[in-house]
Amino acid sequence: MRNPIGGHVPVAGGLASIGLSYARELAAETVQVFVANPRGWATPPGNPKQDEAFRERCAEDGIPAYVHAPYLINFGSHTEATVDRSVDSLRHSLRRARAIGALGVVVHTGSATGGRPRETALAQVRERMLPLLDELTHEDDPFLLLESTAGQGSSLCSRTWDFGPYFDSLDRHPKLGVCLDTCHIFAAGHDLTGPDGMRQTLDLLVETVGEGRLKLIHANDSKDVAGAHKDRHENIGTGHIGAEPFRALMAHPATANVPLIIETPGGKEGHAADVARLKELRKTPSGEDHKTR
Repeated sequence: MRNPIGGHVPVAGGLASIGLSYARELAAETVQVFVANPRGWATPPGNPKQDEAFRERCAEDGIPAYVHAPYLINFGSHTEATVDRSVDSLRHSLRRARAIGALGVVVHTGSATGGRPRETALAQVRERMLPLLDELTHEDDPFLLLESTAGQGSSLCSRTWDFGPYFDSLDRHPKLGVCLDTCHIFAAGHDLTGPDGMRQTLDLLVETVGEGRLKLIHANDSKDVAGAHKDRHENIGTGHIGAEPFRALMAHPATANVPLIIETPGGKEGHAADVARLKELRKTPSGEDHKTR
């Protein structure tokens, strides 16, 4: 499939029983889940029966699964306790991802707090995150997928070229990849609209991180204009990005076979509509002869 399309699904009450039931109602071809409270530091063990059922059903139905790590994680923090908790939280997400058969763990790239230089924060990213990457030695271990921010505050990674120093700080580790959030990159200043906006942005990303590093896309429209530095998602085609750039996204060589996950407003009804809208756009990629589909 050129681009499996799905969404972030709720799992409270059962990873498989609740999460995959929701995914079916969306007609999702790929899913993303939390394995811990996204706004806390707890590291729950999970339910082995639900883990096994989730892993088996995803495998049977050919549904690629991904984990989103908690939002509090920040390897660039000047607070030692925050960094220590970030290590424990990300390690937990990586291990739980392997247990449920997820292909990748998405983590926000964080910010340099306390007024410290970006270089100091990136040195700390190297010291504390690289050992976690080196722990990924099993064939079924997930990729660690870096997700840039909308450029608020002292963000370590918001524009496409910011991935370069971040990747360099982690020795461009083989288990390192990118999760590109269309709303974030638009809000950070990459205008995805116009005839070449999406293509140029994806070209820049590939030039920065190399081919094959883009592993996942968060497909979200934006409530705000390009460069607003506001992380406010909108339903596909109804925000300032619009529908056509998503068609162009799915036509770009760098996105071949890369899943799209929506994180848009509107609850189940809005999510189902966005999944359907993206599937329609997938049918006729702009400027393509469909040979890559």
